Amino acid sequence: MINKIPLILETISREAGSPIIEDCYEYLFLVSTASEEGVQTLYKSGGLNVLASQMMILPNGSHMIELALRLAQIIVIKLPSENVYSEHPTDLSMVVCAVTKQFAVLQNALKFEALHLLSTILSNRYSAPVYDALRLKGNNVWSTNLRIGIVAILQNRVAPSHKLHALVLAECVISIFGERWLIGEMNLTGSQVSLPADRCILLILESSRVEIAVLLNDLAYLKYEASNASSNKENILVKQRNLGVAFSLVEKIIKLISSFGGEESTANAIISESTFTKIISGLNETIGVVLDYLRDAKEHGQMKGDDLLAAVRVIGSYLAEAPDACKDKVIELLAYMLSIEGEDELSPFYSICFLLPMLCQITLKTGVCKILASSGAFREVVGYLIALIDQNNFTSEDNGSIFLACDTILNLLLKEQIKFPSDDPSFIRLLVALSHWAEGMDDASIIMMASSICSLILELTSEEALLNHPDFTSGDIGNLLKLIRRSFVMCGQDLISDDAKAEVDLFQIITSAYSSWADRFPSIKQAVESSGPFGFRRVS
Repeated sequence: MINKIPLILETISREAGSPIIEDCYEYLFLVSTASEEGVQTLYKSGGLNVLASQMMILPNGSHMIELALRLAQIIVIKLPSENVYSEHPTDLSMVVCAVTKQFAVLQNALKFEALHLLSTILSNRYSAPVYDALRLKGNNVWSTNLRIGIVAILQNRVAPSHKLHALVLAECVISIFGERWLIGEMNLTGSQVSLPADRCILLILESSRVEIAVLLNDLAYLKYEASNASSNKENILVKQRNLGVAFSLVEKIIKLISSFGGEESTANAIISESTFTKIISGLNETIGVVLDYLRDAKEHGQMKGDDLLAAVRVIGSYLAEAPDACKDKVIELLAYMLSIEGEDELSPFYSICFLLPMLCQITLKTGVCKILASSGAFREVVGYLIALIDQNNFTSEDNGSIFLACDTILNLLLKEQIKFPSDDPSFIRLLVALSHWAEGMDDASIIMMASSICSLILELTSEEALLNHPDFTSGDIGNLLKLIRRSFVMCGQDLISDDAKAEVDLFQIITSAYSSWADRFPSIKQAVESSGPFGFRRVS
């Protein structure tokens, strides 16, 4: 029977519309499900190419389209993905386009089979070539069909597993087309029925919010209350993976909203004011639930876990855009969130990275700085900055994180109401790291930022105390004096442009701090004053 597969495929290709075609599909399905060899032969005989070319012209909801869909499912599930996806990305993209039509128009059990096939193809770890092939087809009818099908699943009473598959599929589509896909046309070709363009984003946000609440509740029970935690390990991993999908969708919605740039006119041109309000309300509620999960973890002494780190990431994404959201809960958990580690981390790093955009905004307030100082959480930020600087192979993203960390630390040190320990090891190590970082750099922003932070730290101590500290050497004082002197020389020789207000402001911090500690650092004072007279530049 297997050796007839090539002939059957040739018949399907040549006799489209013939009454015998349905029998051909039946034959292929029976042979392919009967043995592994049958699937292999179907694939090697060009079966995927034939299915891809024929599925688009088969009648909607017909038995033939059902069989073709199942044959495609067998191929992508039973055969090695690394081969199928690399050898047939165009064919798989054609299958996706054909199946999206069935996914949108059908209202029977076959709709769910279409959903599962689409999520299987697009969520595969080897699906990148298929994504590329789909992008070449453009954002047209098939992507609208996906939106319609996903909305139909999410707005109806269906099994939770189907809704999860719909969310997985939505995440994949956004990865292909970007967040703007969430808002768009919602009517089938030739149909008189049309849904609002914002229906998709609202349903995905609400479904993700519910999924997150349920999964976090389940995880909390399995981790803290279930009698046999070890036997629940696999269950926990599955729920964490599903949680990652819901978190990712929430982050994508946050990214879309932030792309409006805070301009109501821009947002209103895409979505209505009432929809925008619903989205913000949904995000606030979601983040509140995630913060409650972290509070529970804190009470149970949990500091490590990828689910905790993912929670910090989604919180950080939202608070970067809305730093005052869930204010009381955030303040309560701030120090704890900065101490969270991923499963494979030896010390907190990514949690700080995720929270930095929010931190550099809220540390403008004295109350937040007092919490960071009293809890010692500021040391986590300092340690993160030192770790980034020590990497010595900065990317543009690293530089952005470095400056966010610098801004946060600067905000802390500028609060006169807060007294930091004069011999705090973290600040001593930061002095050493910053002076090394700026060495050999010509960027005025780097030199002025490093010098301003060092100048504020020097207010806490003296040259004698530094040289007696085990983490500080005479070579380090030499690097420091070079850094401070360079900042004075840059400003004195007008190497900072007049429109570089940030650097001028930093120089004012440097000169103000210098006047308070210069006599306690004779080496630095001599180096600065031997370089020439420096006036104070004022910002108009």
